[in-house]
Amino acid sequence: MATRTRKSSSRVTFRDRSKTPSDRSAFSFGSSGTAALVSAAIGGAAFAIAANLGRKFFIQSMSAKAGDWDEMLAADHEAALAIFDKMLGTDPSQAIKRTMLLRKLGHALDKHTHEEENVVYPALRQADDRYDADLLEGEHGYVKTYLYELDQMGTDAPNWLEKVRQFRGVVEKHARMEEEEVFPRLKSEMTEEQNAKITRLVNKDGFMMA
Repeated sequence: MATRTRKSSSRVTFRDRSKTPSDRSAFSFGSSGTAALVSAAIGGAAFAIAANLGRKFFIQSMSAKAGDWDEMLAADHEAALAIFDKMLGTDPSQAIKRTMLLRKLGHALDKHTHEEENVVYPALRQADDRYDADLLEGEHGYVKTYLYELDQMGTDAPNWLEKVRQFRGVVEKHARMEEEEVFPRLKSEMTEEQNAKITRLVNKDGFMMA
């Protein structure tokens, strides 16, 4: 009697590796990784925006504490003159300090002139004081010229301090005319509501430029 030999068939099972984490390419990003990157980017942007807003609030709050619009602008004048005095106290070996002070001065004057040209001088023209508005706004052009010349000549130029001294004199004369003549006259012609509106607009414009 013949014996039937049973052959055991070996079945090969292919494992579906497409569903295993180990088969993922080292160069592919999973959804969790992408989400983390996006989250980090959003978080960084939000922090930068918050920091910038905080800086603006701090800078403008220093002016706003002075009171009404004319007092705020007078405070800006004093702050700018203080920067001039620091510049005049330097020597040619302090190139970095001179550069930083010049940038600080430029930013302060840019913010201040923007407040005046976009709020106060238009109010002067509406009050039939076009002559002073045009005169004062024209002087802002000389301010920009001095800033340009100082930036171009270099902090080690032998006449750098003399140029700074001349510049300070121009700004101080401009400021005194505004504080002692023009602004008091304009304010005396305003109602309380108009004064409050100008104060609010100057503060808003200053915050944008801070």
